[in-house]
Amino acid sequence: MNEPLNELIHDVLIVGGGLAGCRAALEIARQNPKLSIGLVAKTHPIRSHSVAAQGGMAAVLNNVDPEDTWQAHAFDTVKGSDYLADQDAVAILTQEAPEVVVDLERLGVLFSRLEDGRVAQRAFGGHSHRRTCYAADKTGHAILHELVMNLKRMGVTLYEEWYVMRLIVEEGEAKGLVMFNLRDSQPVLARARAVMLATGGYGRTFNTTSNDYASTGDGLAMAARAGIPLEDMEFVQFHPTGLYPVGVLVSEAVRGEGAYLRNAAGDRFMADYAPSRMELAPRDITSRAIVKELLAGRGIHLDGSAGGPFVHLDLRHLGEATIMSRVPFCWEEAHRLLGVNAVEEPIPVRPTIHYSMGGIPTDVNGRVRSSGTGFVEACFAAGEAACVSVHGANRLGSNSLLECIVFGRRTGRAIAQYLDSGRKLPSLDGSRYLAEARAQLQALLEHPGSERIAQVRQDFQDTMTQYCGVFRTADLMQTGLEKLREIAQRIENTRLDDRGTCWNTELIEALELRSLFTVGQTILTAAERRQESRGAHCREDYPDRNDQDYLKHTLAYWSPSGIDLQYMPVTLGLFEPQARQY
Repeated sequence: MNEPLNELIHDVLIVGGGLAGCRAALEIARQNPKLSIGLVAKTHPIRSHSVAAQGGMAAVLNNVDPEDTWQAHAFDTVKGSDYLADQDAVAILTQEAPEVVVDLERLGVLFSRLEDGRVAQRAFGGHSHRRTCYAADKTGHAILHELVMNLKRMGVTLYEEWYVMRLIVEEGEAKGLVMFNLRDSQPVLARARAVMLATGGYGRTFNTTSNDYASTGDGLAMAARAGIPLEDMEFVQFHPTGLYPVGVLVSEAVRGEGAYLRNAAGDRFMADYAPSRMELAPRDITSRAIVKELLAGRGIHLDGSAGGPFVHLDLRHLGEATIMSRVPFCWEEAHRLLGVNAVEEPIPVRPTIHYSMGGIPTDVNGRVRSSGTGFVEACFAAGEAACVSVHGANRLGSNSLLECIVFGRRTGRAIAQYLDSGRKLPSLDGSRYLAEARAQLQALLEHPGSERIAQVRQDFQDTMTQYCGVFRTADLMQTGLEKLREIAQRIENTRLDDRGTCWNTELIEALELRSLFTVGQTILTAAERRQESRGAHCREDYPDRNDQDYLKHTLAYWSPSGIDLQYMPVTLGLFEPQARQY
């Protein structure tokens, strides 16, 4: 049997096998096929959470609405962000959208079509025009499969089912990673001329989420531990329609096709909250509306009576043909998980944690910021793990896949140019990092603690959900921070029943719990400090948006002793902030 490798070398290492990472890898290979590219994924890349993206990606193709413009798309995005998005990045996102859709089509992505063969486009929440391209309600699945197949064709090295423990940054320069294969849990040093983080979101910080089990914020946590700030972490999106009680997503595409939200009285209650947009209001507004209906006793019980924990998403008027051709996955999930036939009965839904507006701060070319003005040398990020920031305080549906593709491509191009400019492989003595990684894993495997990981994780997720949910107050969040301090002690007292090194999923869960805690602590700290309501951050004790004091990005610097908050200006230029009404 071969000895396990203790060092790997590539020109570039990309952490994350979802849309942003794969699109960046493809672009690097296109720009310079001679470069050695290593893509590291905690799961098989095709099992990355991007594959679960359903509704589509926005682009002004004018296939359905000839009056649409990139400026209209940009305004909708900035307004949806509650004016916290950086408008230079939004301009790039919306202007480059059509060409990346055409490029995906040429790569083999099977978008749904109009009768004349053009790419179809549907309505989506917060968008003023029908501009969302889609592949039924399995758009992420369609895109990711083609990207991964193209990476295989172009010779990109895929490290499937490897866990990255550490981002190595020395003197402001990214030099590599410490990671291990799940098959043997033996730490390996991976060196590169450039490193990119594309690890996705952190929905598992909360107890009910549409995110998969791998969405634990590992990339953000390792960046924070390397001294890199995290931007706008207080802004976490609730998707209005999580399938009750399991929390999985019922795509916004369903409402885009014309489904209704109804309360216990059968009323389309969005008329009271966003009369001009109804069910297609932005997600933060729709989520708060549902919670208000529940708090007012107009939710529904499983027996149909009032006062229950969910509302209804009603598709019945769409008819079986439309449901099965346009949103088949929605029907499949409701039927598989709840036994609900959406053709004949409404679907029970309530808000579920869905998306992370905050993340690792970058410029429009994916370069990771070390501060408001400085950068980490040779370090890049894109996708949901990054904060460029095109979503600000609230993301519009169908802009996330677009962000992954537009900024994944731009970041890949920037990395290729950076490497071609003469960047050398940095010197690195990895023995200390490997020794520390081995000691950390050994300590986890041998620790005789009394706490079980699953219970501590559940209590942590419950704390985040209860004390940093849809509606927030200072008292709530301060209590939440106190409880997190107690949970920190419990994390150090966890034990593993599996003491082996071959495919030890309990060991992965122990490492993920530490990532979740770092992310959750940052979210709560930043949210408690922002004394206003903006987008997904809704303070009952500060109900109004406060542009004078808080039209700025939060930069949170983590350390073992606590979190230091600094701020960075928002880039304006296209649209002046105004009242946000729908």
